Amino acid sequence: MRKLLDTLYDSAAVLAALFLVGVLLMVLLSIFGRQLNLYVPGTDAYAGYLMAASGFLALAHTLKHGDHIRVTLVLGALSGRWKHVMELWALLLGSTIAAMFAFYSCKLAWQSHVFHDISTANDATPLWIPQIAMALGTVVFAIAFIDETVLEWRGLRVSPISDEPARNE
Repeated sequence: MRKLLDTLYDSAAVLAALFLVGVLLMVLLSIFGRQLNLYVPGTDAYAGYLMAASGFLALAHTLKHGDHIRVTLVLGALSGRWKHVMELWALLLGSTIAAMFAFYSCKLAWQSHVFHDISTANDATPLWIPQIAMALGTVVFAIAFIDETVLEWRGLRVSPISDEPARNE
């Protein structure tokens, strides 16, 4: 099961990276199109869709690697059982919020499909298409949060420590 979950998180991160490359391609297409007096409709909208998809799909991978911003002032002062209880409380709260986020993101994509919502920009993209990436990203994020909660509950969670401060110093 661990290998399956880690593969899920890594696959979502790879998709996020591919969508970032897509953002780059849309921006380059827009720049070169202007230089060549060639108008390519929808490049701004598609760059936005790809950027949003990238952000949502990267959430789970970022959580699992400890790169989300956390305020650990209280946790740093605690140890033993109290630290475990507070970690568990925070993870349960985070799991609940992530699950609600996933539910409503999926509901939004479904309603956009049912009501035939389209973009108001000149690309007129059916909105459920870019919203699928948001829904998928939030579902994987909720799974990652629940995974972290279960690991903490069982005493198997190793708190990920980001190496971000080391890179900034």
